[in-house]
Amino acid sequence: MYYERLDVWKRSFQLSLLVYRSFYLLKDFSLKDQMCRCSVSIPSNIAEGYERFSKKERAHFLSIAKGSVGELKTQVMLAFELGYLHKENYLLITNECEEIGKMLGKLMYLHKYN
Repeated sequence: MYYERLDVWKRSFQLSLLVYRSFYLLKDFSLKDQMCRCSVSIPSNIAEGYERFSKKERAHFLSIAKGSVGELKTQVMLAFELGYLHKENYLLITNECEEIGKMLGKLMYLHKYN
């Protein structure tokens, strides 16, 4: 599948694994579930978009993935402030969210104007 070769998909897939591993033991089940679900949403929506036929549909799913990046970053910031996450993992996850968000923004622009 083409999407599996995309750097943004690979990075977002690894980010999702990192989120699951970072919060494996977290007892705040509501926040943990929300972070895990939105982290999975990122590579999943990239994949779904690239399995669609039209540029409009692809851009729509890339937009959803980008929204999930913002959602995840916000929740990770909250988890850090609550003491659920070490600074090293916090910085790693939030920086990766920033980079993936930029990559998605560029892809969305390409699909809109090419």
